[in-house]
Amino acid sequence: MSGHSKFANIKHKKEKNDAAKGKIFTIIGREIAVAVKEGGPDPANNFKLAQVIAKAKSNNMPNDTIERGIKKAAGDVGNVNYEYVTYEGYGPNGIAIIVDALTDNKNRTAANVRSAFTKGQGNIGTPGCVSFMFDKKGLIIIDKEEYEADADELMMQVLDAGAEDFAEEEDSYEVTTDPDDFEDVRKALEEAGIPMLSAEVTMIPQNYVSLTDETAIKNLQRTLDLLEDDDDVQAVYHNWDE
Repeated sequence: MSGHSKFANIKHKKEKNDAAKGKIFTIIGREIAVAVKEGGPDPANNFKLAQVIAKAKSNNMPNDTIERGIKKAAGDVGNVNYEYVTYEGYGPNGIAIIVDALTDNKNRTAANVRSAFTKGQGNIGTPGCVSFMFDKKGLIIIDKEEYEADADELMMQVLDAGAEDFAEEEDSYEVTTDPDDFEDVRKALEEAGIPMLSAEVTMIPQNYVSLTDETAIKNLQRTLDLLEDDDDVQAVYHNWDE
């Protein structure tokens, strides 16, 4: 059982942050709109929409808000013009950073992302320059405070459902899946009534890099803060060992 505890701790802090929560709802609203445009409003026939709904539920978005978003998107398909775009680059000391964005203006988003890297003494790279350092995985995090049953029983449940790995960390359980098996595992946990702190397909670093220089840490944090504050940015992945 291998762990990704650094990632879990970061997620845990983020989930507790009300400000981040507000942005997450905006992000998910856009993702719903794009998913409906691409595959229709029925999650049973739209795998991408089913994944977005799962993400919404794991972030405690109310069901009526989800349904309202789907209906609005279904009636407004012709006006949905968001595009997914990914940027890769380096922060101080070669820290690898991947930025996923969903935007209606690629020029604006590119300029903002480039500015965030520059202000933190980093630089944008070419596509693929750092993504090889990450693995795309489904990751489900279960808060120990919310789940009181036996850890071994939980491990058997998730492995039987198709998970690749199960790890017990200090304050959470982490379930890792192949991206193609993510929805099956998430559904199995949902049907078993197991509460999930987060459930999403994400990018997990193969190795983490430590920073000891205070200036480098400050610069990297500036880049990450600027990216997190950008409304077009959906997710930021990095291999900094915080």
